[in-house]
Amino acid sequence: MDNQQCVGTSLISEPPAPRRSRRVLRRVLVAALTGGFLAGGVLVLLPEEPQRRPGPVRPPAAGPQAAPRARQEALTTVTYGVPAALPGLTALIGREEQRVRERPKDARAWAVLGSAYVERGRLAGEAADFPKAERALRTSLEVRGGRNTEALDGLTALALARRDFPAAKSYGEQALKAAPKRWSAYPPLIDAYTGLGDYKKARAALDTLMGLRTGPDERPAVRARAAAVYRDRGWREDAVAQLTDAAAAARTPAEQAAWLAGVGQLAWERGDLPDALRHFEAALRLDPDQRTAAVGRARTLAAQGRTAQALAAYRAVVAHRPDPEDLLELGELYESLDQPRPAEEQYARLREAVRRSVAGGVDEELLIGRFEADHGDPWEAVERLREEWRRQPGTEVADALGWALHRTGEDQEALTYATAATDESKGGGVRSALYAFHRGVIEAELERYGPARRYLEEALRINPYFSPLRVPVAREALQALGDESEEPPPSE
Repeated sequence: MDNQQCVGTSLISEPPAPRRSRRVLRRVLVAALTGGFLAGGVLVLLPEEPQRRPGPVRPPAAGPQAAPRARQEALTTVTYGVPAALPGLTALIGREEQRVRERPKDARAWAVLGSAYVERGRLAGEAADFPKAERALRTSLEVRGGRNTEALDGLTALALARRDFPAAKSYGEQALKAAPKRWSAYPPLIDAYTGLGDYKKARAALDTLMGLRTGPDERPAVRARAAAVYRDRGWREDAVAQLTDAAAAARTPAEQAAWLAGVGQLAWERGDLPDALRHFEAALRLDPDQRTAAVGRARTLAAQGRTAQALAAYRAVVAHRPDPEDLLELGELYESLDQPRPAEEQYARLREAVRRSVAGGVDEELLIGRFEADHGDPWEAVERLREEWRRQPGTEVADALGWALHRTGEDQEALTYATAATDESKGGGVRSALYAFHRGVIEAELERYGPARRYLEEALRINPYFSPLRVPVAREALQALGDESEEPPPSE
């Protein structure tokens, strides 16, 4: 019996006699959650562990030069975390490559070069930049240790780009200890604490950040960081206000585009398609390389039923920048359109993109686990995600592990993690339509029909377009559950 048959058998076991009317719900869930998803082979993606502590490197060859203004904007990016355009980053890398060729003992130049590699790799979705960044940043530390906050900042940013939250926390706290009044040390630490599920420390770091004196150039970035924390706490209106103010105060088109894309993402998460599309398209007019906006636009067009435009938009994104997340999203859109062959093509590309990403030192266990849970081997997903949870127990991992456990039929344990992902009283529950959907399905499998109905309704209330594959499942499951008045009284 294959894996999907095993899952299906677990889901459709006979319910107790008083609940016979609920068999239709189980049939809905089985059909949609096992038969509807494509089965792929187990992802065997992990190459040999990349070397983590390379020694100093020879200065690279000189790179291209560009206008001083673009370079200065990019320098502000790597120094303060303010978004910049890709051409400016490439120009900055060219300048710093030339500088370290001429002055190989210039620790600051090595740190700026490494940080620029990090940011270009992150924006371009090119993990091959990350090993180069690590070598440059470690060279900076070897040239000048001690209070080398620039190199520590770069290593913190690199760890975040690689989804290595423990390392980001370690480097970020070292940088903060060296210079506790620097506002730019706090945003990456907030991200590290959030990735580790330490929401109390994330909020404390934000409170400290908001109390520091910052200049007009830095305030938009501070507002954007506040917006991210507010969003995670469910304060969406406050998050929108902070990002809107950040966009209005932005000094460069790339910076403004990044904040507008953030407003568009918040609009998408609450299901406001016209507002989301308006902000995504405004961001792309300012910066055509704005990946969040490009993917958001494609996702919104699909939700509006403009399928041909959505597919064209997605294909343009993944042709230019084949990010694994985007390939998974496009593959699932093809699945929702009952086009299995192009869906499998995207999943094959996803496997290759993950291999490249892992070769660059990125932790892709969360994405691999999500993919395996729905499109491959859910037992493999559970094994990977359990280890990821032990290492960095954030909300995203809790949701993914709960869902993977459900897909293996371990619904009682699955509910523990689904609760961790959705319980706002614990400080980390994000108001996510996907998380609510997962919890609703798990509750239904445990025959907790009242909570199942509430969470499925909440998923559609938060965003009735949250997934082309899962929204139909949520609607059918709710229909099968029937009215609340039909619910039998709970046994004492």
